[in-house]
Amino acid sequence: MRFHTETLDAGSMDLIEKPPLAVVIDLDDTLFPQSSHLYGAARAVGRAGAAAGLDQVRLSRAVRRQLISGSDRGRTIDRALIAYGIAPDLAADLIPVLVAAFTTYRPRRLPRYPGALDALTAISARYPVACLTDGNPTIQRAKLAATGLSEAFTTIVITDELGGRTLRKPHPEGLRQAAETLGVHPTGLVVIGDRPGKDMAVAAALGARSIRVRTGEYADAPDEPAATATVPDLQAAATLLGA
Repeated sequence: MRFHTETLDAGSMDLIEKPPLAVVIDLDDTLFPQSSHLYGAARAVGRAGAAAGLDQVRLSRAVRRQLISGSDRGRTIDRALIAYGIAPDLAADLIPVLVAAFTTYRPRRLPRYPGALDALTAISARYPVACLTDGNPTIQRAKLAATGLSEAFTTIVITDELGGRTLRKPHPEGLRQAAETLGVHPTGLVVIGDRPGKDMAVAAALGARSIRVRTGEYADAPDEPAATATVPDLQAAATLLGA
């Protein structure tokens, strides 16, 4: 993909004329479709439920429906069991087993977005690159391994390892940690991600610039806060950064 300078907005021109010192990239729905992992995790929960006497397919579908309604709402298993029709006293015994099945799910392989590996390789050849991601560390590291992207990053920051859910984006601590590890001031960063309320917001909190990719669950979410530039995918982001 090539950009014609006469069609670029001011934010895109700023990124071209003043490249960053380092780049921070989100994981879920930026580098790979998170739905692929959630589908497999829901099936793992269904298998665990079947061992406890529940209908595997029905439970898997109940979990998927809750994930589709909002993948980061929390208490997914609890809500799925309510939808399944499990009484609260029985659910209390099942929840730990099913949550363990969800969090320990290890996909052998997860599909990357087309061109994502080439784009990430090109960006990392020009800039130091950090992955900044939220979520259970066991799950996030399994995703990185299954996408085959771990080695492309200078550093990986999982916000939950810094202090639990309260430090997830848009809390600035994860981005601050990434900047420190990369050896640059946060204002020298460009953050690439799919979710304005997290990726663009955390960049704005520390004065970094940002590139929004319109991929995944939040592709049609409002531009609030607005990114420095918006592009279709990571390939276009790499092109914009001259990678």
